[in-house]
Amino acid sequence: MSYRENKQLSLTGINFSTKSPNEIHQLFRKALEDGMHGLCYSAYEEGQKPGDILNKQQIMQRIAVIAPYTKWIRSFSCIEGNELIPQVAHDYGLKTLAGAWLGADQDLNEKEIIGLISLARNGYVDIAAVGNEVLYRNELSVEELLEYILRVKEALPGIPVGYVDAYYEFSAHPQITEVCDVILANCYPFWEGCHMDYSLVYMKQMFHYAKHAGNGKKVIITETGWPSQGTNYGAAQPSEENFMRYFINTQKWSAEEDIDIFYFSSFDESWKVGTEGDVGAYWGLWDSKAKLKF
Repeated sequence: MSYRENKQLSLTGINFSTKSPNEIHQLFRKALEDGMHGLCYSAYEEGQKPGDILNKQQIMQRIAVIAPYTKWIRSFSCIEGNELIPQVAHDYGLKTLAGAWLGADQDLNEKEIIGLISLARNGYVDIAAVGNEVLYRNELSVEELLEYILRVKEALPGIPVGYVDAYYEFSAHPQITEVCDVILANCYPFWEGCHMDYSLVYMKQMFHYAKHAGNGKKVIITETGWPSQGTNYGAAQPSEENFMRYFINTQKWSAEEDIDIFYFSSFDESWKVGTEGDVGAYWGLWDSKAKLKF
C-alpha cells in the first residue's frame, strides 16, 4: 500500500470494503462497549412527544440502559420533567450537558432559563447550554439570544456556558461565539448529503470550521449521527451498515484525537418523523423499546 493510499484510509476511517457484515457488527459492538464520551438523551417513549410530561421512572429506566456506555449525557430542556434527567444522570455517576430549549415563546423561554439556573445551582449541571439551533430556526434574534446567554453566565460563575447550533453558525455570528465559554457545534454530514465514504473527513472539516471560529475556545460536537433506515438525502444513504460504519468511525476519531462528541442519539423516537421525514425515527443506538439495534 502506498503512502497516499494509507493517508487516505486514515482520513476516511476504517476500510470497510475489506470487512464482512459480521466483522462490521463486531467492530460496532466493540466501539459501543469501549464506551463513548457522550450521548444525546432521547427522552420520549413511543406515543410521547415534546409537551408531554416525563416521569422519573421512565428516565431512570432509560439512563440505566445507556449508563454503562457513556461518561456524559446531554439533555435538551429543563421543564416538563426534563429537569429530572440531569438529576438522575448524576445519581448514576454521569456528567451532564444540560440545555435550556429556547424558541419563539417568551414565557416558555423564561421557564427554561429559570430551570437551567436552578439545576446548575443545585449541582446537577456540568456544562450549561443556552438554546439549541434557535438561530438556525430563526426563532430568536442574535440580540435576544445574547441576553439569555449573558444572564445564565452571570447567574452561574464557574460553570461553562455555551450555545448549541450548526457548526457554521459560529462563524456567521461572532457576537455569540465571543460570549460562549465553549463552542457547542452540531455536525451532520448526513444532512448535507454527504456520501458515507467521505462522511468522516467531512465531519472533521465541520469540526475545524467551528474550531477556527472559536479562536482557541474548546469545541464540543454536541450532535452527530446517521439514521439506520429511511429515504436518501442526496448522496447520504440510511442503512444499518452505514449507521454502524459512521458510529465506529466517529468513536475511533473521538478516542484517537481526544474530541468530545455527544452521539445522536440514544433511542429511536418516532415523533421526529414530522420534522425530519421518515429518517427522523431511526437515529438511536437502541430502538424505541430500548433494545440495542444491532
